Amino acid sequence: MKSVVETLNPTRVRLAVEVPFTELEPNIKSAYKRISSQVAIPGFRKGKVPPLAIDQFVGRPVVLEEAINDAIPKLYGEAVRENDLQPLGQPELDVSELNDGEELKFTAEVAIRPKIELPEWEGIEVQVDDLEVTDDDVSERMDALRARFGTLVGVDRPAADGDFVQIDLNATKDGEPIEGGQATGVSYQIGKGGMVEGLDEAATGLSAGESATFQTKLVGTHEGEEVDCEVTVTAVKEQQLPELDDEFAQLASEFDTLDELKDDLREQATREARITQATEARNKVLEALIEKAGEVPVPDEIVAAQVEQHFSDGHGDDDHRSEFEEQFRTSLVQQFVLDELVKTEEIEVSQEELTSYVVQQAMQRGVDPNQLAQRLVESGELSTAVADVRRGKALANVVEKAKVVDASGRPVELERLLEDGALADEDEAGDAATAGVGSVEFAELDDADTGDAESNEPAADQSEADVTEADAPEDDETEQADDAKA
Repeated sequence: MKSVVETLNPTRVRLAVEVPFTELEPNIKSAYKRISSQVAIPGFRKGKVPPLAIDQFVGRPVVLEEAINDAIPKLYGEAVRENDLQPLGQPELDVSELNDGEELKFTAEVAIRPKIELPEWEGIEVQVDDLEVTDDDVSERMDALRARFGTLVGVDRPAADGDFVQIDLNATKDGEPIEGGQATGVSYQIGKGGMVEGLDEAATGLSAGESATFQTKLVGTHEGEEVDCEVTVTAVKEQQLPELDDEFAQLASEFDTLDELKDDLREQATREARITQATEARNKVLEALIEKAGEVPVPDEIVAAQVEQHFSDGHGDDDHRSEFEEQFRTSLVQQFVLDELVKTEEIEVSQEELTSYVVQQAMQRGVDPNQLAQRLVESGELSTAVADVRRGKALANVVEKAKVVDASGRPVELERLLEDGALADEDEAGDAATAGVGSVEFAELDDADTGDAESNEPAADQSEADVTEADAPEDDETEQADDAKA
């Protein structure tokens, strides 16, 4: 077999492949065997029909076409490996007519990963916001905790902001009821939002038994339709919160005193602030790395296909098409650069790291880790999980060797950050760096960054960035190409 690569642009090539007829003999024999088991020819049992009979009753061209369908995927894969290509998606095949005894010729156009020259990535300098936890942050957490232990008490007065009301809703248009536009006994907190626009203003000031009508736009099946909506308040309740004292601390926590509870809430807020700061550092380091990498070409056909799939699945409207396309292009560039880093640094994934990743993903999705692991194996997406972990480790390496300071010029202790936002002891700092910056924060890239740099098994995902990277075309595409040649 002989193959020649023609570079059409930095992310697309055309493979021209020539195969001597003798190399197709095994495929021709297999084709005869398959056809023999499928056709019914008088005088022969299925599976025992000789080639001459098949040529007479079925036709030699049918055999050759069957052989081509069988041979193309393997031949294409060999040509890809021979030329050290990293294809993305399925190729566009053009198979010339095969005459008996002559060589097979076909071309394959396919998108490929661009060649990337990594910049100097050690010592990237970024600045993040100061880590600040104020008394207001602690009070906000305390208020949320009090609300969990609050009680609702009925009151005989007009409803005010923050009150809980029980309401009936009736939507009409031109005096006629809207199908599905009625609801009774709905519990709602004024000021919280989340229902129809204008409800807060209409319900405020109403006492039990009073009604008000307002204009609004519906959601759901009648989304955007302007209607008149009548709200009737059937009950008004106010939330009574427990007193802030030691008794409340004992009720709401493991602590004996209110001061101990406040200290714990401050520590919780500090941990959350550390994670937020580390996330900012991760994002800024990644942005700086991509900027240093310069212009990275992205396959337009991969982007177009992903955008079309996204919007055809009903995930958004055309007004956001350009925004989604830009986000997807950015995510692909991140994927390409990080995968190159994985390759050059020879980053591997241990069983423990993969298990930790699966457990984390299972928790986020609310499923059993064992079931998720089994699903990944059965769907062939395990390589995608491995790729995600590799990229997380690659980015963690860059962040670990970056110079990160806050707005006040103080170094940020990312190397000691644990997954829950706590700081590890000095002798545990090495393990903390991977836990705090790699697996936890890289998860934000999962919806867009998928794929495996080594196995060429790209994205799954989760994701919107589902670029398919393969060594061989799907059978149905091969058959379509062969049908075209005939």
